[in-house]
Amino acid sequence: MLELDLQNASTASGLPTEAQLREWCAIALRQRTADSELTIRLVDEDEGRALNHTWRQKDYATNVLSFPADVPDELLDIPLLGDLVICAAVVEREAVEQGKSSEAHWAHMVIHGCLHLLGYDHIDDDEAEEMETLERELLSELGHPDPYAADE
Repeated sequence: MLELDLQNASTASGLPTEAQLREWCAIALRQRTADSELTIRLVDEDEGRALNHTWRQKDYATNVLSFPADVPDELLDIPLLGDLVICAAVVEREAVEQGKSSEAHWAHMVIHGCLHLLGYDHIDDDEAEEMETLERELLSELGHPDPYAADE
């Protein structure tokens, strides 16, 4: 079972629905056999920039920040995965710049963030290839094109 806490702190219009966010999380997390609990917080650029600066020492808003839960299992008996913070303005701007539909890019960012919560990363080439391959497969199941096609 997926427990999703949605926090909308964004003033943007045209945001994905909770049902869409839940669907994208569910497909990304289905490899996990345990229940999953996570928070998605939708933010504007000011908050996104502040969080990116605090946690990554980068002075700009980024598309998605992933904060995996770091609580020992013996201290907390809930299936807490962590939090995603998604900057709506950045996601929308990137979709336009990259010639992608808003829905496809939102789905990609949610899936990408959820995979980070599961421990996937893209720091080295092998990890990046594994993560990107899985993202391509999951987005294809949703009927969305390869998000990395323009990068190659």
